[in-house]
Amino acid sequence: MKKSLAFIAAMLAATTSFAAYAADGDNARLSVGVTGGTLGVGPEVGYRVSEMFGVRANATFLSVSHNIDSDNITYDGKVKLKSGGVMVDVYPFGGGFRLSGGLRLNGNKARGIGIANNGASYTINGQTYTTTEISSVRADTDIKDVAPALTLGYGGGLSSGLVFGVEAGALFQGRVKIKPLTITGTCATSSSGACATVLTNLEAERQSVNDDIDGYKVYPILQLTIGYRF
Repeated sequence: MKKSLAFIAAMLAATTSFAAYAADGDNARLSVGVTGGTLGVGPEVGYRVSEMFGVRANATFLSVSHNIDSDNITYDGKVKLKSGGVMVDVYPFGGGFRLSGGLRLNGNKARGIGIANNGASYTINGQTYTTTEISSVRADTDIKDVAPALTLGYGGGLSSGLVFGVEAGALFQGRVKIKPLTITGTCATSSSGACATVLTNLEAERQSVNDDIDGYKVYPILQLTIGYRF
């Protein structure tokens, strides 16, 4: 993740440097602002190359909670949004309306801690385990590192001063996969008695959770941006 953050920082620095260099020309349209929405909150820099084209880069961060129910287990989920990307903006009418496409370095991660049934037991793949046998169940996600993004939006005209932007679209991150579940308790180290089939049952539970989150292949984008154009 340190490499990802370094990449995002370098990307933002490069875009800022390019915009600052280009700002020496008569048609410079450098903008600096803050964006917030479903991708998270963070800085954004952009440069309006011409009436028809522009480029933007941002990095966004946010932590949210979201529970997932799978069979007999409710997972207390924590989602950490952490991504950065570059978007190429096309202004077909030369004003503020834009079509945008680009790539994001996707550092979004999620983990869920299974909550025992009535606080007393876990039922996994039809088999019940006491909280001594399984004290906790943890699920972690695996998401591809780079994802394309497409949006429609409005980014203000060419005039300098305070600007407002909005865009909506999708991040095509692909299927969110669940890594092998991990547990604590006596079944984490024992394969006797009720624990004899725990690995098989955990794999069945993992597949069930995968099926439950299969609809997250496309992540919605809705971002609002406020900034200043020089």
